Amino acid sequence: MNPTFCVDPFAPRRRPTREVRVGDVAIGGDHPIRVQSMTTTDTLDTVGTVDQTERLVAAGCEIVRITAPSLKEAQNLRAISQELRRRGVRVPLVADIHYTPNAALEAALHVEKVRINPGNFADKKKFAVREYSDAQYAEEVLRAAERFRPLVRRCRELGRALRIGTNHGSLADRIMNRYGDTPQGMVESALEFLDVCEDEGFRDVVFSMKASNPQVAIVAYRLLSARLEQRAAREAGTREGSFAAPSYPFHVGVTEAGDGEDGRVKSGIGIGALLEDGLGDTIRVSLTEDPVKEIPVAIALARRSEARWRTAPPAPARPGADFSDDAFAHRRRATRSLGAGELAVGGSNPVRVELHLGPVPDAPQRAVDALAASLAQVPEVGCEGVGVDAFDLPDAARVEAFATALRARLPGLPLCVRAEARMAPGYAGTSSRLVALAGALVNDDELLAVARAARAHAATLEWELRGALAEVPQLVDRVLDACARAELSDFLISVDAEPPIQARRLLAARLRARGAADVPIALRHRRRAGQSAQGALLAASVDVGAPLCDGIGDLVSLDGFEDAAAALSLGYRILQGARLRTSWTEYISCPSCGRTLFDLEETTARIRARTGHLRGVKIAVMGCIVNGPGEMADADFGYVGSGPGSVNLYVGKECVERHVPSAEADQRLVDLIRARGRWTDPS
Repeated sequence: MNPTFCVDPFAPRRRPTREVRVGDVAIGGDHPIRVQSMTTTDTLDTVGTVDQTERLVAAGCEIVRITAPSLKEAQNLRAISQELRRRGVRVPLVADIHYTPNAALEAALHVEKVRINPGNFADKKKFAVREYSDAQYAEEVLRAAERFRPLVRRCRELGRALRIGTNHGSLADRIMNRYGDTPQGMVESALEFLDVCEDEGFRDVVFSMKASNPQVAIVAYRLLSARLEQRAAREAGTREGSFAAPSYPFHVGVTEAGDGEDGRVKSGIGIGALLEDGLGDTIRVSLTEDPVKEIPVAIALARRSEARWRTAPPAPARPGADFSDDAFAHRRRATRSLGAGELAVGGSNPVRVELHLGPVPDAPQRAVDALAASLAQVPEVGCEGVGVDAFDLPDAARVEAFATALRARLPGLPLCVRAEARMAPGYAGTSSRLVALAGALVNDDELLAVARAARAHAATLEWELRGALAEVPQLVDRVLDACARAELSDFLISVDAEPPIQARRLLAARLRARGAADVPIALRHRRRAGQSAQGALLAASVDVGAPLCDGIGDLVSLDGFEDAAAALSLGYRILQGARLRTSWTEYISCPSCGRTLFDLEETTARIRARTGHLRGVKIAVMGCIVNGPGEMADADFGYVGSGPGSVNLYVGKECVERHVPSAEADQRLVDLIRARGRWTDPS
């Protein structure tokens, strides 16, 4: 049985937290999800920082973070705060601290909240490898605690809030040596600092567990939630897992998400998945762009999840099993392989991406020609299936014509035909995969007829379960029974129920309970009519990306997108963001801040222009050394600011070239990639 990390994994419920006030803004409790961002200006530039803060507030930002890398920047927070008040801007400010406890003590005098990173607040990261005895480790923990204690006392005395913000890329050496570069290490690092806060009677604490890899971030937040629930239950004398006692609020984000579509997809996957489980009270979307552009993305994610919490259906009956072997470690479900050849689904095959075109076209040849032309615009990725709906009797002839045109123009591309159960047997011989809609009104004889037709024609069958969330387990039982009676083993299942993430977990859990855990699951997502481009991207990223990070999903089918090339690209970008398939160069680039040593947005764009054709290569572009070397553990190559006008180049965590002049750094990075055998010339 998995430890409990959320109120209910099968229904969206907000995790109960205490209220933490940050100036005039309250985080947690019954308050809305608060939207944050961070200035990118030099903190010593008072006017520039205030101007950017005003723009952020005008865009809807509710809390603004400002870096204070040294004592002089911390002192200037007073001038920034005063100028904001003079202009009538009362937004709470947060000081971002790394390495400098004295700057944190000073900043607490001028701002409403201080963010510290337990990985570097009391430790200098040297990537040293050593063995710690229990006594030595305890001594190091005590040393760090005593460096942290004065800040806790000052925050308590002044009524300031505190964020304990762990970063995957900057864990202390003692944590790395004992726990490794793991979510567990991130959590232990934060809890050591919480012990100091609670020992001082200070509870105005917010936590964050950030990583550039959404899978790592999701697991770390889940693990922290479970550990805090255990502490709260012990303290309150309540049953563990009941979430009866409010815990500490979470600041949620995916750090170094990058820019453009990829940055939004990764943010949607990581932040959206956590909010769907009720984990998150304030969020920041980290894009390598003007920080004002982060705000609409954050607001969209926040309002979407708040609506889920308000309108969540009653919790369904327990399905009889967990949805996963281990909710604290990403592991794809072990499923059977269906079909033959390069486009088989499930098993060890990659998660497939197909496009669903909706109703079978009236002019099949024209539709296939348009599809082929659109797909040619994204030669980097391949469409792995095409689906059409056949819900009316006259559709049969059009389906046959469409199948003929598809075989001629795009040979080898599987055709999926979706129909109501009573009509589905008629299409078993036409399609590579038959999708039969199965709802409460479909009788058992109709289900059996579909299963027998699929077996007779050797067509792969997909059951699409349609109904309310509470009906999903019974529908699973009925289609499993139909397949057993028909002696059909080649089938997969999808589910169309609200909310989609919890419905897919319920499906996976019921399959496990019925001894059918190896049945592949398809993830179907339809774009809503009238949805904006950004809204559609974020909805798909959350509703598809979250199950993928749960290990659920062997095929992704996107429906309702007019532009086939854009839809196909989005499907693969979601898989790349979920770290399941890499189809393009991946960039791990931080949002700029006052510590950044070059124009990060322009530099990232320039490096992308030189290296964007390198399929499967991960490149990190970091403005400074705070998180750079650590977050680059997942990157192949790194480009990190080392001082004004200079850059360090990395291979993995190893710095191979130091203090390269900025004017030469781009070409030297290309030369490094070439020397390591990862370069190909652009076509």
